[in-house]
Amino acid sequence: MITDPISDLIIRLKNGSDADKTVVEVPYSRFAENVAHALKKAGYVRSVENAGKDFKKSLEINLTYFEAAAGSGRQARIHGVERLSKPSRRMYWKCSDIRSYRSGYGNAFLSTPKGVLSDAEARKAKVGGEVLFRIW
Repeated sequence: MITDPISDLIIRLKNGSDADKTVVEVPYSRFAENVAHALKKAGYVRSVENAGKDFKKSLEINLTYFEAAAGSGRQARIHGVERLSKPSRRMYWKCSDIRSYRSGYGNAFLSTPKGVLSDAEARKAKVGGEVLFRIW
């Protein structure tokens, strides 16, 4: 049993990109699907698809890679993740608390009243919420 499905999702994405996988499969939940679509919108994943039926439902997430220079292969878009709000300690940011991360090369994702948004989208929409994780 998974006690924190969002931690499970982001760690599977990081491990998949470290292992040079193209597709990562995670257990389905509506919230995990919303987070995956927010990651797709930010460019961290290529596509999100539902797989399986009924009790065996899952999400298939295609990871994004960059073509590296002259014969050195491809480079993963996801280098690291950090879970901020945990089940033991929830973290909330107001709109004024949201700052850019890693000079704009990383993003924080928030669960807001307008859905799961990246830090830039939340600042633009002038909403705050629970800070889920950072990714770079």
